[in-house]
Amino acid sequence: MIAVVAGVVRRGERLLLCQRPEGKRFGMLWEFPGGKIEAGESPEAALERELREELHVETRTGRVLDALRLDDRNGGDLLLLFYESAIVSGEPQAVECRALAWALPEEVAGYDLAPADRRFARRHLGL
Repeated sequence: MIAVVAGVVRRGERLLLCQRPEGKRFGMLWEFPGGKIEAGESPEAALERELREELHVETRTGRVLDALRLDDRNGGDLLLLFYESAIVSGEPQAVECRALAWALPEEVAGYDLAPADRRFARRHLGL
């Protein structure tokens, strides 16, 4: 099973979304930023590392918002943990993603989200 973390980063009422690079799995789809948990790493540390690497921001990880398990025929089982995440320094930059967007919850439905992110949005944003 692959364990992945995602940060639900807010700026006021807006949520940060990242567009995956073309050519990668789920390329060009939008997601909440994050990535894989490395061996020996806590989910919280993994999320803070991933956001530092991908967006060049320092963050503080809050509570778990959801845990989703997906059975992907192409990539095996995936466990995705969604956390509240707050930027404590820096301005997000599209370092390892194609683009960034700050979307109101009702606007998130207009983005072509990756499967797990769409499930999270349906469950928590009423989409």
